[in-house]
Amino acid sequence: RIPELLTCAEVAALLEAPTNGKHRMLLTLCYGCGLRVSELVSIKVRQIDGERHLLRVEQGKGGKDRLVMISRQYWQRYRPAPWLFPSREPDVHLSIDTAQKVYRRAVGRSGVEKVGGIHGLRHAYATHQLEGGMPVHVLQRQLGHSDLRTTMRYVHWVPDYRQGRSGHSDLIANLVLPR
Repeated sequence: RIPELLTCAEVAALLEAPTNGKHRMLLTLCYGCGLRVSELVSIKVRQIDGERHLLRVEQGKGGKDRLVMISRQYWQRYRPAPWLFPSREPDVHLSIDTAQKVYRRAVGRSGVEKVGGIHGLRHAYATHQLEGGMPVHVLQRQLGHSDLRTTMRYVHWVPDYRQGRSGHSDLIANLVLPR
């Protein structure tokens, strides 16, 4: 089943919906880096290279490490330790269930009517990067896919896809956020 794709306007509304700053940043990082929710909740501050604007995803799906480009606006705002998104107990990171609840609350507050969970932000990231011209093999590395065919599934959402117009887009910086 093909999930419903979030538009840039819908993503912007979702990212603005949380009143809790940590929750807003959680959703922003999920979209801005195209992370899986399990990767998102387990990020440690030490994994962020602010100077190079990179996030080291450690032991992602399939036990693989990878580097992803991180939005310039995000990494400067919130620096708890050791977890970037700690739970109420500082030595434990947020759970996947909590991240899903944050997303569902944002959907309710934003008025977005698309069906799906937080993984929709990852789908939106992939599609919006392709719309910006990111080469499929670069997107494959960003998403941590071992098989290019998995990444190619996103191309159907971009019927006029032309590879290589640009290498990477800071999707967060390009969003027009509602005021």
